[in-house]
Amino acid sequence: MGDSFSGPLLRTPLHALHAELGAKLVPFAGYDMPVQYPAGILREHLHVREKAGLFDVSHMGQALFEGADAIAALETLVPGDVAALGDGQMRYTMLTDDKAGILDDLMVTRLSADRLFLVVNAGCKDDDYAHMQAKIGSRAKLTRREDRALLALQGPAAASVLARIVPEVAAMKFMSAIETRFEGIDALITRSGYTGEDGYEISVPNESAVLVARRLLSQPEILAIGLGARDSLRLEAGLCLYGHDIDTNTTPIEATLAWTISKRRRAEGGFPGAAIVQAQLAGGTARKRVGIKPDGRAPAREGTEIVDENGTRIGTVTSGGFGPSVEAPVAMGYVATAAAKVGTRVGLVVRGNTLPATVASMPFAPHRYFKA
Repeated sequence: MGDSFSGPLLRTPLHALHAELGAKLVPFAGYDMPVQYPAGILREHLHVREKAGLFDVSHMGQALFEGADAIAALETLVPGDVAALGDGQMRYTMLTDDKAGILDDLMVTRLSADRLFLVVNAGCKDDDYAHMQAKIGSRAKLTRREDRALLALQGPAAASVLARIVPEVAAMKFMSAIETRFEGIDALITRSGYTGEDGYEISVPNESAVLVARRLLSQPEILAIGLGARDSLRLEAGLCLYGHDIDTNTTPIEATLAWTISKRRRAEGGFPGAAIVQAQLAGGTARKRVGIKPDGRAPAREGTEIVDENGTRIGTVTSGGFGPSVEAPVAMGYVATAAAKVGTRVGLVVRGNTLPATVASMPFAPHRYFKA
């Protein structure tokens, strides 16, 4: 999970708590982040699937996007249908460039008609904000919330645990938000996350982050979880990791993210790269993101070459590893559209050997979001 960021590492407000809990810290997106705790990645992963885990995601970029024209302004930057959101509703979308490449993926929450809350990726936030500011000018006011920490509580026990402290979260639906109090602390809580499980993301002032984290970790069901398990959980859930499965060289349609673009936005366009997206929706793409299941026990890592049954290269693995919940290796990557059908037999070239694998449907582990 480490990266090649150079310069002094930033720390989240929970840094001292991670050290106290025995975390193994690694550089990630310019931050010193916990990759795992003493329980280890496998146990942490399974704990989230069985009970619930607490993640520090304070490295992510939080921002307010405000003004009478904020919704229309944001729609000039993303293909998502922001206008269709009601107060307290949220949506997953992407910032696209003029070639329909993905600059970043983000969560957009409508707090009110003139107030949106954005969460962007840690490694992209400076570029994202500069891009948005340059394109939007004075149409909306972008305010970085560097004063806020972000905690993710994920897993089947998340709702019952958080409802002990903030009762109104029990009634929230998946992809909704409330502005509330966490034992007197100002909190913005969304029922969302990136593990495939039910859960919440909790935005609180930096100075209250440790208090909130300790309160949640004091609950018997909750374990602190690092970035290692966060990665294996999102991979099993078939969710994209920016800079790996999606980037400026992939379009939303190639990435099989067409579901994020509503009928109105498909028809009207009005976002960067719209003509390319519309052409790909109508005529298809040369390659597609797919799930892949290797036959054996050896995982196929990012960068592994994918070949067809004749040994011809047809694509590349973009994320891969062992799936603790499925008890088998899983991967995703891009293949030529002709080979993208579920059940297609492919080969994975690992250290010079071609290992058999099958194109598989995603998610590998079923999504368990709360939609009732």
